[in-house]
Amino acid sequence: MTYRLRPISRAEHLAFVAARPSVSHMQVPSWADVKPDWRAESLGWFDEGGQLAGAGLVLLRPLPKLRRYLAYLPEGPVIDWDSADLAQWLRPMLAYLKGRGAFSVKMGPPVVVRRWSAEAVKEAIADPAARRLRDVTATEQEPRAVGVADRLRHMGWQQSEPGGEDGFTAGQPRYVFEVPLAGRTLEEVRGDFSQQWRRNIKKAEKAGVKVVQGGYEDLRDFHRLYVETAERDRFVPRPLAYFERMWTALTSEHPDRMRLYLAHHEGEVLAAATMLTVGEHVWYSYGASTGRRREVQPNNAIQWRMMCDAHERGAAVYDLRGITDILDEGDHLLGLLRFKAGTGGRAVEYLGEWDFPLNRLLHKALGLYLSRR
Repeated sequence: MTYRLRPISRAEHLAFVAARPSVSHMQVPSWADVKPDWRAESLGWFDEGGQLAGAGLVLLRPLPKLRRYLAYLPEGPVIDWDSADLAQWLRPMLAYLKGRGAFSVKMGPPVVVRRWSAEAVKEAIADPAARRLRDVTATEQEPRAVGVADRLRHMGWQQSEPGGEDGFTAGQPRYVFEVPLAGRTLEEVRGDFSQQWRRNIKKAEKAGVKVVQGGYEDLRDFHRLYVETAERDRFVPRPLAYFERMWTALTSEHPDRMRLYLAHHEGEVLAAATMLTVGEHVWYSYGASTGRRREVQPNNAIQWRMMCDAHERGAAVYDLRGITDILDEGDHLLGLLRFKAGTGGRAVEYLGEWDFPLNRLLHKALGLYLSRR
């Protein structure tokens, strides 16, 4: 099979996404509007019959003072990753992006490598000999991932480093935590929660915590808590304008693409979170909470409400996004891993991000610049 690649319209791209059960929220046309510092194009792969067989949102970041670009396909492209001849898919993309002035291409194949059950994660945390999740025997292996990685290396793709000191990659997270929902009742989902999680949900209900859906006008309350969370958890917060832009872009494409939830208690918003949906995949995207009145457990309450709503919408998976793979008690992100493992879901390792240097000198220069940041 020979594929022809060309730019496609947003309507073509969106129709392609809508016909699939799961596509990353960073591979929908509206994500381009969330990233105004990048130029963006929707690309389509057409088979010999002229049918659209694959699609990808590519973001182009210009180098200062040069008309050269870093091309980035976060958690994409959406192609047949099981193909025995990945070159038929990727060579046309590289040729097209080189012609557009790209000096390097980065992509994130949506290919699962391994999974660890919640129990396996908890045992690993409790084992003083276990230092990183990647070194712990997985509950499930995906044999096809090895073949995909081998084919990419054979083509000249280079795997990005699996993570920094905090266990996260410089781009999108390689390790995530998810709760399977397909074919399960809410009672079964809740039954897999840890005792602490079930107890905390009951505490929140008894204390009168009310979780409601908010709108654009409530983003300020969310952001106020988000800034407080950033100070507490030691990360740099995004500005309010980013979330306002995200809301406008995503809900304009689909009215239910993004939701905002707020946990109220005695007239005060104690926690807030954003939820994104594409097809049967639901993501907990950003979360925020105050340090006050934590005893009423607003974070557990808000997550449970979001899972219930995801289940009601027919979601196959509730994705809690990135986790650290560092199992050191001194790591400040280990508490977040414990919190997510309490849902009884599973840790998932993806193939990670891969680079193809089209201009090795500029690609190396970019790598040095990013390492010094």
